[in-house]
Order: sequence, then structure tokens, then C-alpha cells
Amino acid sequence: MTETAVFAALMGAMLLLGIGAARWRRPQDIHNLEEWGVGGRAFGNWTTWFLLGGSMYSAYTFVAVPALTYGVGAMGFFAVPFATITTPLSFIFTTRAWSVAHRHGYVTPSEFTAARFGSRGLGGLVAVTGIVATMPYIAVQLSSLRAVLREVGMPGEWPLLAAVAVVSLCTFRSGLRAPALLSIAKDVLLGWVVVAALLVVAMSGGWADTFRKAGEHFAATPSKTDGLLLGGSSGQAAYISLVVGSALSIFAYPHALTTMLAAKDRATVQRNAAALPIYCAVLGLMAMLGFFALAQGVTPVGHDLNTVMPHLFHRLFPPWSAGIALAAFGIAALIPAAVMSIAAANAFTRSIYRAFLRPAATPAEEARVSRWTSLVVKLGAVGCILLLDPAFSVDLQLIGGVIILQTIPAGFIGLVTNWFHRLALIAGLAAGLGVGVALLYDIPQLGPGGTVVKAHFGGSMTTIDGIPLYAGIVALLVNLFVAVFGTLVLRLLRVRPGRDGTRPDDYDADADDPMVKRLEALLDGLPGSPAGVHAAPRGSRYPR
Repeated sequence: MTETAVFAALMGAMLLLGIGAARWRRPQDIHNLEEWGVGGRAFGNWTTWFLLGGSMYSAYTFVAVPALTYGVGAMGFFAVPFATITTPLSFIFTTRAWSVAHRHGYVTPSEFTAARFGSRGLGGLVAVTGIVATMPYIAVQLSSLRAVLREVGMPGEWPLLAAVAVVSLCTFRSGLRAPALLSIAKDVLLGWVVVAALLVVAMSGGWADTFRKAGEHFAATPSKTDGLLLGGSSGQAAYISLVVGSALSIFAYPHALTTMLAAKDRATVQRNAAALPIYCAVLGLMAMLGFFALAQGVTPVGHDLNTVMPHLFHRLFPPWSAGIALAAFGIAALIPAAVMSIAAANAFTRSIYRAFLRPAATPAEEARVSRWTSLVVKLGAVGCILLLDPAFSVDLQLIGGVIILQTIPAGFIGLVTNWFHRLALIAGLAAGLGVGVALLYDIPQLGPGGTVVKAHFGGSMTTIDGIPLYAGIVALLVNLFVAVFGTLVLRLLRVRPGRDGTRPDDYDADADDPMVKRLEALLDGLPGSPAGVHAAPRGSRYPR
């Protein structure tokens, strides 16, 4: 009872904090996309740091990754090197993305793509791809939340739907300010979780005993793919493909850029990118807790591996401490779900609704459409849980990664060069998505002893010539081949490329850029422009 009471009290306090975030730092008008969707582009170092950690290091880190190491061993550690690789990539690419978005008033990657290659159609396709890819990633968070709720005695789907409804109310009212404020409180709770976990491990035999018992467990299983070490060259190939694919995909998601666009200047973006390895260290610790759960004989509740970490804390911690940990896991699931749904909603509003349906949409109308779209995205994530339901919830994120990777040539590489032809990029994106979805469809979900539990969409690892590889990498290679070959052919045929709506100096613009007014500190109030000071001039259009 104590555990449940502490959990309920902390979750209730957090959600009330999220609802009240609409008045945080007194924004004059939150009813426009500049304020609702990217927090007025005025978050400082600490707010950006906590928001970035809250959205990128989520229940995926604290529940799904330990569940994977618990189930398969060393392969689950792919999340640690890929998170490390993203640090230099983020430092270079997100800084350029922040600058060009600051100069032109973009709030989504798809807006940049449309302007960079002179194609509303390409921008719309990138937006749709981002929205579809985000839904299974949100589903990872909701699956973890469902496991936490099950541990505190709330089984079934209705507690999950109730939690989704409440967080939807928070984001509907407060926009990006809600997860930003909650992220600060969440990291305080997770700090306690990390310290408490280290103490429990030390008092339960230490890491040496943990690895010994986990090794004995994997040695006794019938599977040849699990263990404390990767299984031969095939296991290493699968591991490397997961690391590379995940590292490329993580900052291609719309929500990753949203957190950075909320920063007030380039220096804030750079400082936060440089500090990301701190979170990587915590990720490594949480991954090892999967082994610790094995060593302690923890068994999942109802065969749901997502319950391993919640059940570990329930068994080994005092009730009041377990309640704090479970509340931290629950908030760690809700914050990224909120940020992801906001980012996906922004992409729909700017690159589909305003670009094709209502070019003259007012700022208030944009904000209203994004609010309602964010609700639809969360419902789509619930649908992903019910329809896909793979053995490991990490596979939901990896399935989303297969899809979002196909935006790399247009978005990620587009930050460096506009060499690609817009028509070739569209063809490459379509080819990559087709190959990726076909590969995912053919991947079965295997149970104990190699029996087929589900024939399709059972994971994200495909096999090429007997070598297991991440399906997203295979699809991306096809995408790049089509985009490069198509560009060469179109240039040979002298087909006119789209007009680049950006300039070289856009990618180095800072907050004191003379072409864009700098936002004043939120504490002092914002200018009264209903569209935000970074918004594009009224009547502007995407290039055709």
C-alpha cells in the first residue's frame, strides 16, 4: 500500500505540474505554434538540458533496454555505443539545424527539407514519414508505462488509456512547456533511482557476482544468440548494424530537433550536445541492471519483459523507495510521449495542413490543429501496441527507426549539401520505405526453442546471405543508391532541380543575427507578435 500511495501521489503531483506549465514564465500568448510547439525558442541551458534528457533518455532507457539485456544479454548493449556516437553528430548537425531554423522560422525538419530542395511534395513526404515513425516510438514509452501500472496493481488497458488521456490534457493546454517543466522534476527522481540502484547492487554481492550468475543463466538457455558476449561474426554484424542504424536514426526523429529548436541560441545547443555522454553513462548502468535482475532471480509479471525493472525495484527496495522509482519510470514514459506527439503534430500542421490545405492559416489556427493532431498521434501509438506487440518493446523503436532512417538523405545529409535532386530524393524515399516495410513484414517473432509465435512484424533484424542485419540499414542503402543514381540521371537529362530556399550563411546564424529579432527572456515576457518573432512572414509559401 505504501508503494502504491507514493507512486500515486508523485504521479498526481507531476501531472498537476504539467497542467500548470502553461503559465510557466508567463508567456503572453501560448495560442500559436511558436509558443505552443517550441516554447518560444527561449529555453536556456538548464531547461534545454533537462528537456533533451527527458525526451531522448526515456522509459526506453530505464525499462526497455534493461528488459532487452535481461532477455538476450550483450546484444542489448547496442544502445550504449549508439548513444555515444550521437554526441558528435548532434554537436555538428543540430547546431546547423538550429541556425537555419532560427533564420527562417522553421519548427520541423520537413519544413527545412521543403525549402532546401524546393519541393513541398518532398517536405510533405518527410513529414508523413516522421509521423508514422514516431508512433511506434511513442508506443515504447506507453508499453513501459503499462508495465509500471501493472506492477502497482493496475492491470489491463484502462489505466494506460487514463494516463494517456491525462498527459494529453497537459500537452493540449501547455504545449512543450509541460514536458520541459516535468523533465526537471523527473531527473531529480531518477537521480535517486540511480543512487539507490548502486547501493542495492553493492549490498547484494556486487557486479562480479551479478555477471557470474547472469553468465550461468545464459549458458543454460537453449538459444545460441544470447549471452554475456556477442555470438561470433554474425552476432557482431548484427550488433554493428544496430549501432550504426540507431545512431543515424535517433536525431532524424522530429522530436529530437524540436527539443533543440526550443534553445535560445547556438551556444545552448552546443553545450547540451557536448554534455550528452553524462546520460550515456546512466544508460550503461541501467543496461547492466538487466543482468542484475537475472542474478537476483527476478521473473517478469505475466511474461511481459517490460515489468522486469519495475518488479526488481518492487522486490528489493523498501516500499517508499520503490514507489519513488516507479513514479520516475512512469514520468520517464509520459514526457517523451508528450514531446514526440507535439513534434509529429507540428510536422503535420506546417508541412501538410499549411503547405497544402490552408496556406493562409493563422497562427492561432496552426496551434489549434497541432493540439488536436497530437491527440491523434497518441491514439496511433496505442494502436501500435495492440497491433505489433513484439517480444521486446525496444523492437517498436527499432521498427520506427527503419522508417525514419529513410529521411536521412533529404534531412540529415541535406544540412550539408543540396546536391541531390528533389525527384531522386522522393524516389529514394519511396524505395527505402518499400524495402524497409517488406523486410519488416517478413520478420517472424520467435519464441522459446525457435517456434514461430507471430509470422510478421516480429522484430527488426533481417538476414542477408545468412548474416543478420538491422533492416533499416539495408533499406537506407537502397534509398541512397536510388537517390544518387536518380540524381545523376536527372542531371544528365537536364531536369531542373528545385530552388534552394536557404543560403550558406543561414547555417551559422545565431541569436544575435541582425536578420532575426532575438527573443527576450521569458521571465520578462515575450513580444506581442501573435505568430512569434521567428515565424515566416505572413503570406509566405513553400517553394514549388
